[in-house]
Amino acid sequence: MQKNLILIKNCTLIAVDLNQPIVQRDVDILIEDTKIKSIGKDIVAQGAKIIDGQNKYVTPGFINCHAHIPMSVFREAIDGYGLQDWLTKAIWPIENKLNIDDIYWFSLLSMYESLSNGVTTINDMYFLTEGIIKAKHAALINLYTTITLMDIDGESNGKKRWDNFINMVEKYPNENIIMSFHGLNTCSPKYIQTCVEAYKNFQKNSNAKSNLLHIHFCENTQEVADTCKKHNITVPSVALQKYFKDFKLILAHAVKTTSADLDILKQLNCTVCHDPVSNLRLGSGVCDIIKLREHGINVCLGTDGQGSGSNLSMLKEMRLACLLPKGLKENPSIINAYDALQMATINGAKALGIEKSKGSVSIGKDADLNIFNFKAIEMFPVNDVVSDLVYNANSEDIETVIVGGKIIIENHAHVLLKKEEITKKCAELINEIKKRQ
Repeated sequence: MQKNLILIKNCTLIAVDLNQPIVQRDVDILIEDTKIKSIGKDIVAQGAKIIDGQNKYVTPGFINCHAHIPMSVFREAIDGYGLQDWLTKAIWPIENKLNIDDIYWFSLLSMYESLSNGVTTINDMYFLTEGIIKAKHAALINLYTTITLMDIDGESNGKKRWDNFINMVEKYPNENIIMSFHGLNTCSPKYIQTCVEAYKNFQKNSNAKSNLLHIHFCENTQEVADTCKKHNITVPSVALQKYFKDFKLILAHAVKTTSADLDILKQLNCTVCHDPVSNLRLGSGVCDIIKLREHGINVCLGTDGQGSGSNLSMLKEMRLACLLPKGLKENPSIINAYDALQMATINGAKALGIEKSKGSVSIGKDADLNIFNFKAIEMFPVNDVVSDLVYNANSEDIETVIVGGKIIIENHAHVLLKKEEITKKCAELINEIKKRQ
């Protein structure tokens, strides 16, 4: 069988690989089928599709570790709400009106947006998951997803979510469907314990071996107070240790963690997913990622949903992740642009347990990568390419996106999907949803 070959010639590579220089100039990258076959000078590959990398910059594909993919429906629909009012008064009532067809189209819009922003892997948290999986196959993006578990609206609804989650895991054994609780504040102790025990029993009798668990954690002051009251604890991390010590945790937000929390977190197998745009938009505060790093806790990045994060730009998340600590700590050297790029790539891979196959441009890894073509005036002169990318680049600078060895975004457009068709359909659905009772 003839192999699918892509050869990127004479590019500048930012591999995010400790075994390679941070920046490599005038190198070639050979992709064979789904993998990176070779990185070096003057590579020759007969029959390969050639991409001219002259004056272009290659990075790993970005990994968005906390997203609510169908929430493009809420983009700029609500402003000025804190988290709890935002959820209960604005988001949940509309979500109750959504169906699988809505979820498919709004997910497709978000996946197109994600790919255009260089995101090749998404860790999603939502519901009506079949629509999201269908969109994933249309968009050709890597996806981790779930059916979000909670029982704040009653025991029967909580049980229904659990049954739907297990049914999805059984129905889609080849998809990355992981366990996810909405939050400690929206789940009763009994519900969490029942679900965790049932999942462990389910794993013993099935091929579902994933121990990943995705949860909102310490997002704002009210959440912390509600969590401690509901679970009769002094700090929220005690609940994580009690319920989830056997899981690999992805903790979204972690804005209000205390020193006592961090002492517990460093004992757990956990990553904090930093979502700076959403945290600022909802007035939740700023996560102290420097303290997290000092405690040896892996930090990755996420966009949250567009209802609070506005868009799915990992570049903007990187920018804030790098700038906020400098201001908060009054120390410009406490974090740098390369640290932020690692959060968006290899640290995200570590969070999902896929660092052996994703997160860097390395020989043998999956060919998930971005090709930047700096044309905007604010990108010049390029004195430091990593800083330029993190502080100045936008989605318009991403010319090509490759996922699993396939070119998905070419000349800024999806090779299969039509943006105009998706945006038109989503606009029609918005008008329809507003009329639903």
